[in-house]
Amino acid sequence: MSLFSPNRFRGKLIVVEGIDGSGKSTQLSLLSHWLRSKGYAVAFSEWNSSPLVRKTTRRGKKKEMFKPATFSLMHATDFADRSERYITPLLKAGAIVCADRYAYTAFARDVARGVSRRWVRNLYSFSTRPNLSFYFRVPLDVAIGRILGGRDAIKYYEAGMDLRLSRDVEESFRIFQGHILDEYEAMAAEVGFHIIDATLSIEQQQRQMRKIVVEELGEGLKNGLLRVSPSENHARETATAVL
Repeated sequence: MSLFSPNRFRGKLIVVEGIDGSGKSTQLSLLSHWLRSKGYAVAFSEWNSSPLVRKTTRRGKKKEMFKPATFSLMHATDFADRSERYITPLLKAGAIVCADRYAYTAFARDVARGVSRRWVRNLYSFSTRPNLSFYFRVPLDVAIGRILGGRDAIKYYEAGMDLRLSRDVEESFRIFQGHILDEYEAMAAEVGFHIIDATLSIEQQQRQMRKIVVEELGEGLKNGLLRVSPSENHARETATAVL
């Protein structure tokens, strides 16, 4: 996407996107472990995890006080902090950063909440362009079945209850996720996602991901990347989990 800055660092940025229940997190975890087994320094980043705004975000959600624009700004602040303090330094060092959701999540979710597409894209214009962006495409009913089958309850904002789509939590969740799915599909060509059929088996999806990583990153996997021993990778993974 032209509004992002090209990745001019030694490291590589791999991101996964998709609606809740698409299985993207599982696939990224498997890919991360595979890359570590090859001796690469791999770091993991996930959406909405910055210590800077975590308490504020939790408090706001608990009191149901966020409006769509406020929600968007909170997530952008979180993203900016993680980019500056975590993602960019690791890319400069030559690590592979695997991100579970990136700015594209805001492009889908914020717009589904009624925020201007142009506004939210400008908000994230400082972002580094990923080397690879995977989109896990899954039918809405399949994704919702996975979520509802594994959760005791759906959270207020997760269900889009703030948008007054429906008084029923599950129905609101279904409508909201449908809007998010529409946004992902609309931006797929613009972004240049590598689309993975998320209804395939876990093994089939992972084979496709690894094949694309090898083909697309090519020589970049052989030269310039930070290499570490398995023990160092384990220590790094443990430290990341603590952070």
